Amino acid sequence: MEVTFETIGNHLITKLSGELDHHTAEEIRERIDKEIATNSIKNIIFDMEDMNFMDSSGIGVVIGRYKKVQKLGGQAAVIHLNSRVEKIFKMSGLFHIVKKFKNKNEAIERL
Repeated sequence: MEVTFETIGNHLITKLSGELDHHTAEEIRERIDKEIATNSIKNIIFDMEDMNFMDSSGIGVVIGRYKKVQKLGGQAAVIHLNSRVEKIFKMSGLFHIVKKFKNKNEAIERL
């Protein structure tokens, strides 16, 4: 699992590549939380274009980061979902708390 970050204003774009599962979730959670804390982040945008797989631990990472930015008055969004990961979002109900957008510019504009 690889994760890269881009900060635009108070938006953190978190690009995830590979598999977000019980093997990688804790490290990813810690890295995202550090970025949120050190960069005055309000909103988080998960870019999942290169995600291959996500299990319940990955769902927990997304929900936890949503709760973290919600306490800061922010929102969570996702962009570039492939069909497998989108199915997981639908089945788990994540779309009730995480907004889906086509791309980073749309997400930034609408959050």
